[in-house]
Amino acid sequence: MKFLIDNWMLIAIALGSGGMLLWPVIAGSAGQGTLGANAAVLLMNREKAVVVDVCEAAEFAAEHISGAKSAPLGELEQKLPTLVKNKALPVILVCASGARSKRALAVAQKLGYTQAHSLTGGLAAWKEANLPTDKA
Repeated sequence: MKFLIDNWMLIAIALGSGGMLLWPVIAGSAGQGTLGANAAVLLMNREKAVVVDVCEAAEFAAEHISGAKSAPLGELEQKLPTLVKNKALPVILVCASGARSKRALAVAQKLGYTQAHSLTGGLAAWKEANLPTDKA
């Protein structure tokens, strides 16, 4: 007991450090449905995932992932069922930075798409990984 009292500051630092090491694991479980650029490529190649860009039409025309289909976030609820008829097929939602695609993920899951994913970092992360893009 004397050891704990004499070394309370070291124990607090050790517990704090352990908490900081565990934080990414805990935070990662909250971000279900998100994946990185390399994982997205694997999903596209192995399971024929459909890439849906939720940027506005002008942004999509400026640059988008090769083979992506356009469905702006405001129209996603109407357009997604026509773009991806099979709800069991993996769907990768993309935007410029990843913020809109996270909101789109909630819409896709509400519509019943069981394998919907949001691309972490969006088109910026895709380009940073030197993966192909197209311009309309």
